[in-house]
Amino acid sequence: MKEKLLEIKDERLSFFTPAGEVKALNGVSFSLEEGEVLGIVGESGSGKSVTAYSIMGLTAFPGKLIGGTIRFNGHQVDQMTEKDFRKMRGNEVSIIFQDPMTSLNPVYTIGNQIEEVIKLHTNKTAAEAHDRARELLELVGINEPEKRLRQYPHELSGGMRQRVMIAIALACEPKLLIADEPTTALDVTIQAQILELMQELREKLGMSIIMITHDLGVVASMCERIAVMYAGHIVEYGTTDEIFYHPSHEYTKGLIKSIPQLNAQEIERLVPIEGQPVDLMNPPAGCPFAPRCDSCMKICLSKMPPETVLSDTHYTRCWLRQKEAMEKGAGTDE
Repeated sequence: MKEKLLEIKDERLSFFTPAGEVKALNGVSFSLEEGEVLGIVGESGSGKSVTAYSIMGLTAFPGKLIGGTIRFNGHQVDQMTEKDFRKMRGNEVSIIFQDPMTSLNPVYTIGNQIEEVIKLHTNKTAAEAHDRARELLELVGINEPEKRLRQYPHELSGGMRQRVMIAIALACEPKLLIADEPTTALDVTIQAQILELMQELREKLGMSIIMITHDLGVVASMCERIAVMYAGHIVEYGTTDEIFYHPSHEYTKGLIKSIPQLNAQEIERLVPIEGQPVDLMNPPAGCPFAPRCDSCMKICLSKMPPETVLSDTHYTRCWLRQKEAMEKGAGTDE
């Protein structure tokens, strides 16, 4: 059995603003094994990026972890200091941020920015760091690496900048790579190349990946397991096949229905999820998706559903599935 690289239990994180407490995460729990790829999907504001950033201690002020435990690669993350995080970031866990256009510093060359990371986390000399930077650019498929090292970010295309960001993230061969919507600003052809590159690097380096996205097409091709997030909760968790072929939560079903089908008839229309996301400053007492759910029952509005275990790898938080499980006489995992 593979070892657990990351284990998050009942994570609760809030942003304390002048207007009130924004409950960004409400009891998030999941684990990640070595070499595994986990996809976290959900619409904007569901808590995907906040969950990932908390692993690296990058929760921005006024955010604060108020409950739960995070264990990563032998570290108790929820008790680490900023000094500890600096040693861990880059070395053991790296992140590819959403927008390559703004993630690179425009006044430094590409070489300068990659070499800085290498020198910060290793004992390499300037010459060795330069050689390693060139090697990394070759690894991520950038042509004429020596020339690129002397160029500035504005001289590269969006796809090349994203490859540079991947090169920086891989500089110290981390055990975990967090990819926060790594293909958002890219066209479809480049998107496919970046995803293929990440798969190749994962196999070559044996690292785990957390893929944060709202694009279900990306997780279908990349991930082994998927966590579906809504309003700071994981509402469904399972293998890729379970989520796509046997979706159980009404929100997951809504996400899948809103994907264009290749075999659809011309007259078929996409089915949007009606309504607006909940206000995290005043979250509902019951299921957060209840106000937008066509199958909402009375209990959905007043009480948060417990976990309904559907298989060893698949669970959901939905009163409809709970009701079905009770009717079948199946047990539940509170």
